[in-house]
Amino acid sequence: MKHPVLVLLFLLPALLAGQESLKVNAERLNQTLGQLAEFGRDAQGRPNRVAFSDGDLEARAYVVGLMEEAGLQTSIDAAGNIIGRRPGRNPDLKPIAFGSHIDMVPLGGNYDGCVGSMSAIEVARTLEESGTRTRHPLEVIIFTDEEGGLTGSSALAGVLRPSALGVVNSTGYSIGEGIQRLGGDTTRLKEVIRPEGSLAAFLELHIEQGGLLERKGLDIGVVEGIVGLRWWDVTISGMANHAGTTPMRMRQDALLAASRFIQAVNEEALAMEGGQVATVGRIDAYPGAPNVIPGKVLLSLEIRDLSDAVIDTLFDRIQGRADSIAESSGTQFAFTRPYSGKPALTAPWIQEEIRRAATDLGLSHQQMPSGAGHDAQDMALICPVGMIFIPSRGGISHSPEEYSSPEDIANGANVLLKSLLQLDATLAE
Repeated sequence: MKHPVLVLLFLLPALLAGQESLKVNAERLNQTLGQLAEFGRDAQGRPNRVAFSDGDLEARAYVVGLMEEAGLQTSIDAAGNIIGRRPGRNPDLKPIAFGSHIDMVPLGGNYDGCVGSMSAIEVARTLEESGTRTRHPLEVIIFTDEEGGLTGSSALAGVLRPSALGVVNSTGYSIGEGIQRLGGDTTRLKEVIRPEGSLAAFLELHIEQGGLLERKGLDIGVVEGIVGLRWWDVTISGMANHAGTTPMRMRQDALLAASRFIQAVNEEALAMEGGQVATVGRIDAYPGAPNVIPGKVLLSLEIRDLSDAVIDTLFDRIQGRADSIAESSGTQFAFTRPYSGKPALTAPWIQEEIRRAATDLGLSHQQMPSGAGHDAQDMALICPVGMIFIPSRGGISHSPEEYSSPEDIANGANVLLKSLLQLDATLAE
């Protein structure tokens, strides 16, 4: 009889070769995406599966069924996250988690979040059908209410603010009421918190919410990080006065100062090297009468970048321009910051595994930042994370026109599968 260790060494190349050739069922994956898209349409047949809606509940029930078919031990935690667990060969190892979300913005699209969620389930299904047992335990996570403020992942990371539970979305339910509706329990949210280091890694597959991959003809984006975001409310105070009797050179026109400020924001963002972005997305002028010079303007300023230092520098330059505009126009600028989100960098060694997986599959790829927020940025507070992007036609997202091809979806799912297997084999404990 052959020694069992020698038998294992003899079989190991064949076992590894089997994993190398393992691929998802692309047809089944795209069928499940199509079926998921039927849940939560409005009266006109448009996608409208907002978190906590009836469509969200129905879609979640469908997803739970798929996860159970994939052999996952499925449960709903106190934050409403759907968790599917698969034991590993070594129960002492920390789990590797992967997944995304299925809720959407009002009148959103059928791919944002859904591609990553259905691909994660398909990866688990592929492993189950092939009899592949990973060293690490695995967790497929379908997060609650990503679009409403990363609710589910914030709860896992322990950063969900109690005040957020009172926020009401377009369904008419507050986040707290919505969590209860999904089968969660807001009185037990502390129980879902995952301590830092409790997971070995987290992977998320997502459509690129921009057109870079499509424009360059690339298959895969290797995400280097999720940008930090700072948002300011800007108040510009001038003097309201009669539009017919006040001479042009004597005016303290807050709206004119605002227009100069908006132009300055654009100029300063373009003047710096790098991929930083700055946006004025909202503006209100008061008193808002055609025969009154605006005496007050409220507007928003948002800056995003992978570096806090870059955001600081750009804001300082913009604030300097505001000081100059105020002096020349007889107005005053006041900045308040209601929101600040720090950049979340992905782990370089996970980026390398994703690049290796894409290369081995013959797929072109490029390193790139994510300009949008994702559950992965909260998960980065718990463990090292990696993100995989696939092209989105025209760079369109959060729209019924959102679309990624079946081929691109299958490519992303296979990169997810291969990256997962590589991490499972190489992660140092």
